[in-house]
Amino acid sequence: MRFASLGSGSEGNGLLVEAGSTRVLMDCGFGLADGIARLARLGLRPADLAGIVVTHEHGDHLGGVGRLARKYTLPVWLTDGTRTMAQDLDGVAIRVIDSHAAFGVGDLEIRPFPVPHDAREPVQYVFSDGNRRLGVLTDTGCSTPHIEAMLAGVDALVLECNHDAAMLENGPYPASLKRRVGGRFGHLENSQSAALLDKLKHGALQCVMAAHVSRRNNTDALARCALARTLGCADEEVRVACQKAGFDWIRI
Repeated sequence: MRFASLGSGSEGNGLLVEAGSTRVLMDCGFGLADGIARLARLGLRPADLAGIVVTHEHGDHLGGVGRLARKYTLPVWLTDGTRTMAQDLDGVAIRVIDSHAAFGVGDLEIRPFPVPHDAREPVQYVFSDGNRRLGVLTDTGCSTPHIEAMLAGVDALVLECNHDAAMLENGPYPASLKRRVGGRFGHLENSQSAALLDKLKHGALQCVMAAHVSRRNNTDALARCALARTLGCADEEVRVACQKAGFDWIRI
């Protein structure tokens, strides 16, 4: 089982997960040409995908899904709340999922779980090939006992480190946006991510990737430092998913 990122941040997100002969894309917030180019960087064509799973309706996650899915006849899995709010999905083969029920796509088991975020019915996912588990958590304003239970024991974790509290407070955003980003239904702050990681870390955790790092309200160095302190490792051992290039394939 392996995973890679097309890019991560407020300008577009996409995560690839592969098990056996099955490859799915989680979200696509990129234009059609850009999305195809980012797939090619990772050695894939859109036709290599079994489909797209969606976390929620915000443009940096859903904006490119409709065009990619229509052009290459890809099914799209999403919650009913996301479907209700989604734009540009006409002509797409939609599969509505239960936010508490696992489903299969080829060689992958995909288990959604609800998260607190300012969207209609947002979810994140745990992916498994039956032996290894990849947990993904971004776009949540806080953790919950259910989130912690879903991510317990994962072999790899993609974890949001969206902002640094001081940078957000002193940054250029208007007060209303600062409250939204830093609120319970916004995004995880570095110390929140570190506290959650402290609950989830275990001896078999192979990889932690910091993701959805804000360009204006955080730095890679701050995100790395927060997670490295929790993991007890050097800062440079923590990887960060970047907006421009995401990250290359990681096998678990």
